[in-house]
Amino acid sequence: MYNPSRIPEAIAEYHAELTAIRRDIHAHPEHAYKETRTAGLVAERLRAYGADEVHAGIGGTGIVGVIRGSRPGGRAIGLRADMDCLAMNEETGLPWASTRGGFMHACGHDGHTTMLLGAARYLAKTRNFAGTVYVVFQPAEEGQAGAKAMMDDGLFTRFPMQAIYGLHNAPWVPRGSIAVRNGAMMAAADRLEILIEGRGGHGGMPQFVADPVLAAGHVITAIQSIVSRNVDPCDSAVVSICAMEAGKMDTYNVIPRTVKLIGTVRTYRKEVQALVEEKLALVVGNTAAAFGCTGRVEFIRGYPATINHPREAALAAEVGRALFGEANVITEINPNTGGEDFAFFLEAIPGAYIWVGQKSETSVGLHHPCYDFDDRIIPTGAGLLAAITEKELA
Repeated sequence: MYNPSRIPEAIAEYHAELTAIRRDIHAHPEHAYKETRTAGLVAERLRAYGADEVHAGIGGTGIVGVIRGSRPGGRAIGLRADMDCLAMNEETGLPWASTRGGFMHACGHDGHTTMLLGAARYLAKTRNFAGTVYVVFQPAEEGQAGAKAMMDDGLFTRFPMQAIYGLHNAPWVPRGSIAVRNGAMMAAADRLEILIEGRGGHGGMPQFVADPVLAAGHVITAIQSIVSRNVDPCDSAVVSICAMEAGKMDTYNVIPRTVKLIGTVRTYRKEVQALVEEKLALVVGNTAAAFGCTGRVEFIRGYPATINHPREAALAAEVGRALFGEANVITEINPNTGGEDFAFFLEAIPGAYIWVGQKSETSVGLHHPCYDFDDRIIPTGAGLLAAITEKELA
């Protein structure tokens, strides 16, 4: 009888090789749309594993491998991993730490790439499915919308698929478990820029100025009322001002003419996103006006919310239970307020985004300078992707 729980065990046979690949990628991080070395390694490995086709340069540095099953079938699915790093310095001190100053894999994309390579190797060898699986290695997830770039470059027209699956390591989910839910997994991530303009002048003669710093302080406080007094308590939203630029530190007695604020807005529903955008313009403009200033808001829409589809989320959970047991599949979990450009894929076709746990006694959070992907979960993620393929294309 077919037993999918054996898939991670089969992939574990080449766990050491996959770990070496992961650490090599980690040591040589590449930023958005510059993942040439990583893409070259991926393409070389896919060919060595026996992929039927390997297509490069999609959406910049993206790679798509084509693997056909041993049985004919009209259905096709996609499996996706991201390849880019973050622009930050690494402080792990590990033997495989970044060799490039100012860049590191602080979000585990090196591990995601490796897990998809592990799944591709297994699928190309066994081909125990009907139809086609496309393994999608995507550039520029970290704020540069590589998923959308691949779509704009014809990803879904050149490689038509009926569903797509992606995963991300999760230091907040116990190692050995996965988490997937129907509906929102991650929030829309929008950028907020505010310009408050007044009339600068002497700090000792405030009667002759319109102080934008004072206005900015009240704006920062007032915009929090948007969530607390406008958004339905059953919904969720976050408005955070994360940086402020005003005047110069070596001119203590000069009130500046302008103040710039920058921040982020996180929402799960488009209706809430539109409400927050509308109220921001009103609150900023009117609050600034109360102090004799003007306030303008630029609301820059970034990644949409990552919304799983019901069928695909249920299928991922079912496969997870078959692989890891009922107790290790979490479906009752709150969505995360981080952003993810896999959301663009899920707006275009059905699919599911899955968190693979790596929480342990030594784990640190994503985007931390001491973060490192946990190599012990490579067979877990690779096995999950391979088993989803066999289930989808049975």
